[in-house]
Amino acid sequence: MRNIGMLVVIAAAALISSACNEGGTSTPAATAGTATTTTTEPIPADNADKSAEHTTDADLTVRDLRIGRQDGFDRVVYEFGGTGTPGYRASYVHSAVQDGSGKPIEVPGESILQVSITGTSYPFDSGIEPYSGANPLAEPSAEVVNAAYLGAVYEGVTRSVIGVRGAKPAYRISTLSNPTRLVVDIAG
Repeated sequence: MRNIGMLVVIAAAALISSACNEGGTSTPAATAGTATTTTTEPIPADNADKSAEHTTDADLTVRDLRIGRQDGFDRVVYEFGGTGTPGYRASYVHSAVQDGSGKPIEVPGESILQVSITGTSYPFDSGIEPYSGANPLAEPSAEVVNAAYLGAVYEGVTRSVIGVRGAKPAYRISTLSNPTRLVVDIAG
């Protein structure tokens, strides 16, 4: 009987540990519809342009997009299927336009953060089912992010724009694995 009790404790610890897979949160971060979660991460500190290169084996397709509220910032998560690690170029822009056509993208917000995700592939090349949810995506619990729009793949780049409340708030970008994710944290 004692061994069964110990197995229950170990299983509960494993579940709690798996829930902490995004940035030290106590619940799965950035799941659409979640309330504010507690995190040990510092609040983003600057709004400068940011970039990183994708790995040479990157062959990724965005299969999920989520927005959630953390302690002191909103989090936008792009989840990928495929191989490698994505790269990115991010900056605030005056207006958002579609790649190829140049047509305007309507995303509400005082500021527009453009995130160009590199190392991405067309779904028919990667074999990954692409994101097919709301676009633009909004999350009622978010305090800073009005909505996130995900564009199509164009020449190995998937462009996304995030409509933000406020004048160019500080942000940071990071990548996570298992599953592969690109995470954009916006202060506020």
